[in-house]
Amino acid sequence: MLAADPLVLGVPLKYVSLLVLTVQNSMLVLVMRYSRVTSDTPFYASTAVLMSELTKFTICLFITAKTSAAEHKRISVRHICNDILGGDSWKILIPAGLYTIQNNLQYTAVTLLDAATFQVTYQLKILTTALCAVMMLGTRLSTQQWLSLVALTLGIILVQIPADRSNTAGSMLSATDPSQLLGLMSVFVACVLSGLAGVYFEKVLKGSRKSIWVRNAQLALFSIVPALFGVLIVDGPDIRQNGFFYGYTAWTWGAIACQAMGGLIVSVVVKYADNILKGFATSISIIVSCVASVWIFGFHISPLFLAGAALVICATYIYGRSEHRRKSAAEVLPVTADDSEQHGQPAVAIGRQSQDDEGIPMVSIHGDAKDTELKLQ
Repeated sequence: MLAADPLVLGVPLKYVSLLVLTVQNSMLVLVMRYSRVTSDTPFYASTAVLMSELTKFTICLFITAKTSAAEHKRISVRHICNDILGGDSWKILIPAGLYTIQNNLQYTAVTLLDAATFQVTYQLKILTTALCAVMMLGTRLSTQQWLSLVALTLGIILVQIPADRSNTAGSMLSATDPSQLLGLMSVFVACVLSGLAGVYFEKVLKGSRKSIWVRNAQLALFSIVPALFGVLIVDGPDIRQNGFFYGYTAWTWGAIACQAMGGLIVSVVVKYADNILKGFATSISIIVSCVASVWIFGFHISPLFLAGAALVICATYIYGRSEHRRKSAAEVLPVTADDSEQHGQPAVAIGRQSQDDEGIPMVSIHGDAKDTELKLQ
């Protein structure tokens, strides 16, 4: 039988993680924006990214060490080092570098754009991730998913149209100042990097048996190298003159904590929740961010922005719902010898076929001791 979902204070962990993810998604953009606009001495974004990765690595290393101690009755430094640095861990260097650049671009974008516009526009990463999955992993999307991606794109375009100008490309460009264009370009590039890094990371993890905490520790550790490069090269002269923590406030540390916890929370959500609940959490976080932006930053929600945000929220939910249906349909299909041998794996007589978050075929084998999932390559 399948193991019951873990509970936190009597509540299933998947719902707790989704609640935390909703709060984190909402708080991240608000705290990042607030930390950049309320101080007369803005901090260096490269240092915040580095501190975020150091924080994430410390948390993951602690959990990995605790898990290792439970398995081996003691903390084995050698075992932990082999887990994090051994095998094909070097492949994590590529997504680590991409994620580091993406995190720096997030700070640039949230500095130049209002929080609500950034939050809605950043959902473009759903489109870039889907396209990368189709091209790199051969993932097949349903008609409903393609339509939801079109709706997502249209919604993001509507959000960018100034409320006081007519709906023409020329008026949009003339009404948008250079700083906003730079902010939008930063969001676009960050979304592309997010899609590439996420899909490549999934491709690397096919068939992996390492825990999510070990993989997160690897990702954080290898992200420290490019983050340190950014500190030394991009802001090096200014940091040497003013200091590493120049411009830091309590809100800066809040932004660092939100960014560090984001990747860890997503890992738990990916493990215990489904795409419908994740899409619902994302939709709620967009609404919370927009409403809070009105109250905190005096943001004006125009009819065009409202229509665009509604399209993005609906598209996000429908895309996740369609993905969930496709997985549910795949689970009832029997696993045949041809299906297994086609992917270079032995045939499995007992099990059910399903798919992971990127559409990778998987087989779940039910045994007496534990439930093992094998990704077919």
